[in-house]
Amino acid sequence: MSFLEDSSHRRLNPLTGEWVLVSPHRALRPWLGQVERVSVAAPAPHDPTCYLCPGNERTSGERNPDYAHTFVFDNDFPALLADAPHDEVNSDGLLVARGESGICRVICFTPRHDLALARMDVADVTRVVARWRAEFTSLAGRPSIHSVQIFENRGEMMGASSPHPHGQIWASSSVPNELAKETRSMGDFARAHGSCLLCDYVTLEERLAERLVYSNESFVVVVPFWAIWPFETMVLPRRHVNGLDALAGDEEAAFADALHALTVRYENLFESPFPYSMGIHQRPTDDLPREGWHLHAHFLPPLLRSTSVRKFMVGFELLASPQRDITPEEAAGRLRSLTGRHYLDEGGG
Repeated sequence: MSFLEDSSHRRLNPLTGEWVLVSPHRALRPWLGQVERVSVAAPAPHDPTCYLCPGNERTSGERNPDYAHTFVFDNDFPALLADAPHDEVNSDGLLVARGESGICRVICFTPRHDLALARMDVADVTRVVARWRAEFTSLAGRPSIHSVQIFENRGEMMGASSPHPHGQIWASSSVPNELAKETRSMGDFARAHGSCLLCDYVTLEERLAERLVYSNESFVVVVPFWAIWPFETMVLPRRHVNGLDALAGDEEAAFADALHALTVRYENLFESPFPYSMGIHQRPTDDLPREGWHLHAHFLPPLLRSTSVRKFMVGFELLASPQRDITPEEAAGRLRSLTGRHYLDEGGG
């Protein structure tokens, strides 16, 4: 498959049924586009002006407790309203709208304002995973909730409203677009092949070892064959589980270890704080049969060549289909070659 290394081609994403154009020959082109400035100033362990730090007052007037590990609260400015009416508008199938209710929560990963997943102890990341699991289990049990999306926007570039390490949980009354596409594709694959799409994919990637970044006894990290973003990755459990609530034994700690190992490598890549959007995809919670559903997490980082050059989705990508220059194999090789010790730690980098 040498053409995959040096010639334009398309790769199919079996999770969504969509294609991505790969153009490895363009990687050497000069860059005269916009250069992003990434803040590298080290924050203090506690910021008296931060609305997420322990003991500080939020805009709502509520005061945060002096939490020692994770802290979860209902978002003061939620995108989904719990009491939104489920009314519907439909004008000849052209102007269609439906009411959407839900719950939005914020989860602070740690009381330390100056940390991130990459700089936290694996034990503390495990506490984050356990809290994600508890929130998913609680929200999924509500009859009005049909999807629970856990995600993190890391860095100003990704629209993070605060540098304090935190993520969000949006629980909605419908199944969002990306989750719906994956649900359909995994179900189609299970019916056609009698097996799980992502179980088979994990087995294939481990055998080929071309796009593998990191693995432990329970999880693998890969740059997917169909990746769109320059250093996009997926974190996948080896065992067939469809949600965080199905993790058993040491699998929470193994997931935390994989998240930590990946985010350390991201920051070591350019020796700076590394922006990304991360989302955990789990089965819809509408109690419908979900054949072949497999838990996984997506990391979508925009940085292309350094902390100052970002991948933009413009032109062909907005109007036709996504496109990338660095092949997934090259991206995986660069991430895989990096040390698992953070560059700021003594002896790391």
